[in-house]
Amino acid sequence: MGSLNMEKKWVFPLAISSLVCLFLFATSFNMGMISSLKTINSIFSMFPSINHTSQLYVDTKIPKPQPPPPPAAPPMPRFAYLISGSRGDLDKLWRTLLALYHPWNYYIVHLDLESPPEERLELASRLDKHPIFNKVQNVQMITKANMVTYRGPTMVSNTLHACAILLKKYKDWDWFINLSASDYPLMTQDDLLHTFSGLKRDLNFIDHTSRLGWKEGGRAMPLIVDPGLYQNTKSDIFWVSPKRPLPTAFRLFTGSAWTILSRPFVEYVIWGWDNLPRTLLMYYTNFVSSPEGYFQTVICNAPQFIPTIVNHDMHYISWDNPPKQHPHTLNINDTAKMIASDAPFARKFKHNDIVLDRIDTELLGRKNGTFTPGGWCAGKPRCSKVGNPNKLKPGPGAKRLTRLLARLVYSAEFRDRQCK
Repeated sequence: MGSLNMEKKWVFPLAISSLVCLFLFATSFNMGMISSLKTINSIFSMFPSINHTSQLYVDTKIPKPQPPPPPAAPPMPRFAYLISGSRGDLDKLWRTLLALYHPWNYYIVHLDLESPPEERLELASRLDKHPIFNKVQNVQMITKANMVTYRGPTMVSNTLHACAILLKKYKDWDWFINLSASDYPLMTQDDLLHTFSGLKRDLNFIDHTSRLGWKEGGRAMPLIVDPGLYQNTKSDIFWVSPKRPLPTAFRLFTGSAWTILSRPFVEYVIWGWDNLPRTLLMYYTNFVSSPEGYFQTVICNAPQFIPTIVNHDMHYISWDNPPKQHPHTLNINDTAKMIASDAPFARKFKHNDIVLDRIDTELLGRKNGTFTPGGWCAGKPRCSKVGNPNKLKPGPGAKRLTRLLARLVYSAEFRDRQCK
């Protein structure tokens, strides 16, 4: 019994000692494992890690959706002008250029081969010496002058020449406008730029009709030759025989020679990826007054452009009824009618007629020999320096033009007036 009691007395201390030893052994083993794991991890850290989570959950790589940016305001459009003249038109052309000028636009000026070399040299000298034109570099002269015959196809070729120069030299214009030295604006360029900012850039302003009337026998069927195609001296077109029948491959249209053409349509006519513009150019080589039919016939026989046509030439022109070969020359008595037309341009005017002074004073705010003022003008005297060309100060002309466009573009009859 004594021996049994002695064994029981040592059991409890022995158990406590065993537990302590096990605890110490386990602690030392865990520390070794941690040290070993650190060593192993340091070795594997030399190799690229593989993110198993990203493989299993691909959506963690997808960026969170961002709200779309607000729509950008439509940029201000640019106009590309052709202003052309002939013998004795130097000063008329210069005045029209100054009245139309805006540093945001582009301008091509042309005096044809009938103009004396002195006039063409004088025009080149004025452009070169003008401080604004020299700085902005947006006015170009066709130095290799073309022969242009009235009523002949050389007028069309000269227009196409200017279009080709503008397409090659400038990449960012929206509309091409052809004018003569006898044209004059009835509103500022700020008015025009402001109002056209709200239009689709593919619109083409072309006065046209398929009702040829007397022109069928008087212009479409006769064959003419334009000596300006092969001579350096100007002479009138002449008729040859026999007459030709009306075409069946395309439908003829006629209208005004003055247009506002969209860049897409100009590219179509110049680059000619479709053969229609070239075919019609050859056809109109022998057509009387081809500038009054070429662009009309091209666009109305190209289905993709028909929805873009606005049946108006954006001019105020006073004609006889029925129209004769030339319109009336406008004078001071026509001022009210010009303004009431809401058109941005008018023709034709005599050089330095008093009505031009009235237009300058009442409609353009322009002083003789200076630019038409606009938001871009800076310096003293006014418009002697170019400020911000994107700044516009539209005036009453913008309201008139908006009224005209409401009748032409936004009316229910817009589609009904196309190629009829």
